[in-house]
Amino acid sequence: MTLSTQNKPLAAIYIRVSTEEQVQHGFSLAAQEDALKNYCSALGYEIYKIYRDEGKSAKDIKHRPAMQEMLQEAEQKKFSAIYIYKLDRFSRSLKDLILTIEKLKEWGIDFISLQDRIETASASGKLMFHIISAFAEFERNIIGERTSFGMEKKSREGGAITKPPFGYRMVDKKLEINPETGQKVKLLFEEFLTSRESLNKLAQKYGLTVNGLKKVLTNRAYLGDVKFDGEVSRGIHQPLITEDTFHEVQDKIKSKNP
Repeated sequence: MTLSTQNKPLAAIYIRVSTEEQVQHGFSLAAQEDALKNYCSALGYEIYKIYRDEGKSAKDIKHRPAMQEMLQEAEQKKFSAIYIYKLDRFSRSLKDLILTIEKLKEWGIDFISLQDRIETASASGKLMFHIISAFAEFERNIIGERTSFGMEKKSREGGAITKPPFGYRMVDKKLEINPETGQKVKLLFEEFLTSRESLNKLAQKYGLTVNGLKKVLTNRAYLGDVKFDGEVSRGIHQPLITEDTFHEVQDKIKSKNP
């Protein structure tokens, strides 16, 4: 914990108000600041710095310079607690709120919201931190499931789901044959079938590792297929290699690796 010269823990105060709110409700930075200074003093903290975002929206914390400065210094442990007037001063995005508070937990920074009676210095406050962290994990899992579902659906519909393989390029989110590298893929498959060169020499010739060479020669994308989570679906992109050539190459690879 960061201590001051008077042996008191240091606290950061964060205050934010949009121009519209200040005009309509008189919800000024000065009012928030006074209340938080008194609250810090009552709980035995010395103020390290007051971070102010004036005329800033709550929609996105990434575009609030004072918020970003405070989080950087929190990670550097220049203070041991953050005081805010109300949760919506910090963020109106639940996702931003819970993920940011989870970072503070990792850094060992307490979080106190005056109006919401939320603090993480006590046992009950730490419980709140755990609850918020659980929501953060839940949010990540939901995002992961949505991403997986979307990729699976895209795969079933024949769309590209990863970066384009060698020989292709991505145009309007669809695979398209790259005229230069696509021709190299065709030559590589043909040369592998007809040449007596070792895999190592052939890989060097095409600027690949042996493992990279094998990945190209076994990639079903060149047949016009897409693969996701072990399932192969017919793609919507143009094949580079014929079925006969591809299967002949697979048989030769197996014979070299019995």
